[in-house]
Amino acid sequence: MELRALQYFVTVAEELHFGRAAQRLGIVQPAVSQQIARLERELGVRLLDRTSRRVRLTPAGERVLAAARKTLAAAARVRVVAGEPAAVLRIGVASCVTGRLDRAVSRLGDGERPAEPKLVDLPVSARLDAVRTGELDLALVRGALTSTTVRMVRAWSEPLHAVLAREHPAARKPSVGLHDLDPYGLRLPARDSDPPMHDAILAALPVSPLRPPAGDMLGVLFEVGRDPEGWTLMPAEQLDGSRSERLVGIPLDPPVTVDGHVVTSLATPKPCVASYVAAFAD
Repeated sequence: MELRALQYFVTVAEELHFGRAAQRLGIVQPAVSQQIARLERELGVRLLDRTSRRVRLTPAGERVLAAARKTLAAAARVRVVAGEPAAVLRIGVASCVTGRLDRAVSRLGDGERPAEPKLVDLPVSARLDAVRTGELDLALVRGALTSTTVRMVRAWSEPLHAVLAREHPAARKPSVGLHDLDPYGLRLPARDSDPPMHDAILAALPVSPLRPPAGDMLGVLFEVGRDPEGWTLMPAEQLDGSRSERLVGIPLDPPVTVDGHVVTSLATPKPCVASYVAAFAD
């Protein structure tokens, strides 16, 4: 039994279409059909039910699929141990490193399809463009985004915290309400720096900001640190990766959360998307 035949079978099982499977594998469709037929003869079972309209797994095919994935994953680990690098998985992220990102990198490296994550620091709009063009395999985005050119799947949720200067009157409180903070002290980065996150913060505010947004988040944090009445909002995990001695993060009461999403191209196979989402999920 050849690993190549197992790879062809797994690809057909994921696509449920011989033509798309052949395209993914970079070979002609008859070669895929021949390998599947040979594998079925060798195993003595039918793995796929095929008609002119659809392809679906048989009960035996579902069992073999699980075993084939484990076999291919084991073979990939052997190649890694032998010195052959794992497939590079290019991930678009923000500049800060969070505990969630550390955990996900470990899960992706030890998962069913071992990968060598490569983190690429890009602004949100550039991240999405890179996913569309295939320069990135996936990207992480906080906040809501509606798009017909990429696939966006919710992977986690995290609280927003108020970020204050240590001299702020509320800096020593265990929590703070948005109504208790001076609307004029609110500082937000310009929308084009992170549109989904910017819109999520605006949706959480009880009143519209009195100051026009300006700059990026790094500049906003610098300004908040200089103003004893200033404040902004940040996701808790992102805040943990951007610690400053001049700033303090305070939980909101009542809590406000923001969703985190895994963004992939529309062509990314659904099993791959599911594994990416699982890596970043809580």
